[in-house]
Amino acid sequence: MGDAFIRHIELLGYEKRFFPSQHYVYMFLVKWNDLSEKVVYRRFTEIYEFHKALKEMFPIESGDINIENRIIPHLPAPKWFDGQRSTENRQGTLAEYCYTLVNLPHKISRCLHVVNFFKVRHDDMNPVTDSQTKKPEVFLLPKDSKNNPTDITGPIVLQTYRAIADYEKSSTSEMSLKAGDLVDVVEKSENGWWFCQLKNKRGWVPAAYLEPMDGPDESEEQEPNYAGEAYLVRKSYTAVEEDELTLKEGETIEVIHKLLDGWWVIRKDETTGYYPSMYLQKAGEVNTSVKSEQRNRSAPPRRSTIRNVKSIHKQGRKQISQETYRRNSKKYIQKQRNMRGNSHNKANVIIEKNEPEDNKPKAQPAVPPRPSKDLILIHCTESTRRKIL
Repeated sequence: MGDAFIRHIELLGYEKRFFPSQHYVYMFLVKWNDLSEKVVYRRFTEIYEFHKALKEMFPIESGDINIENRIIPHLPAPKWFDGQRSTENRQGTLAEYCYTLVNLPHKISRCLHVVNFFKVRHDDMNPVTDSQTKKPEVFLLPKDSKNNPTDITGPIVLQTYRAIADYEKSSTSEMSLKAGDLVDVVEKSENGWWFCQLKNKRGWVPAAYLEPMDGPDESEEQEPNYAGEAYLVRKSYTAVEEDELTLKEGETIEVIHKLLDGWWVIRKDETTGYYPSMYLQKAGEVNTSVKSEQRNRSAPPRRSTIRNVKSIHKQGRKQISQETYRRNSKKYIQKQRNMRGNSHNKANVIIEKNEPEDNKPKAQPAVPPRPSKDLILIHCTESTRRKIL
């Protein structure tokens, strides 16, 4: 896969924060070429500094040499004091700026300056807060806002899910839910934590507590892969339920079923069981600081542990028993062993057929006849002649 680049940037709204002092940050949904979607937060002063540096990098495209050649969009300078009204009024300009930026020639839209600015930072995942101050206030951009140029390429429609039970958050980055709440999912992380919005609230929610509106089965959930993918255990975990596995950091396992609630079915030798996906890392993959930070969080709850579940669907989710996983895994492993055994036997047969040909004695050169006495006397030296006389 080539270098990372941004496919789309959508302005979601802004947050009013109170720590370390009152300020505003804009929320952007960034869609990358690997189909991942990340939410990042940026102050307008940061955005303007980024804009000035971009203009210096591309003086022709910014119109510094000839104004007629300008294709980099304009961005007004920040005011001496940016209040809530100016922050809100600037949203249309920022949305248009992002739309134009992503559609510039690749040498600009895909340059490292643009890519690095919109990459997820540590503060995006864990914003600095003070428990004694007011919590941030979120102001979402209305979906029916007019003159939004992002609508030209088609708006990003967030999926709506329903909470199947009450959930009480355990950290400031999470969001509490009541059974029946309808949330829009902004980001689906494979570790089982989904970033959602509910009215003017936003936060991480366990995927296990959510169900789609159109049916009980997750259409995007992969089928089991009994061939398995090699993964490394990056954080130890002690099994709590009978169908979970206890593993230590550094062990190598195979993932055979990736489930959306963040609890994957893995295989260790011929034993299978559930394990938190956030504590695993694909073999050969680089260990990033973001992933290391995520492993410090607790694993999300499993669907099987949720009490007082109230679904709107008569039919329940399709569930595969652990016995089925084990049985199919054993079948696959045995099949692979048989295939390897057959190929080994075929190789032996070929060798045995070739052995008689290889062991045949090779033809020896003929021994020349001994020369006669008269021939020796004619052609040999005087010394040789004396020996035979």
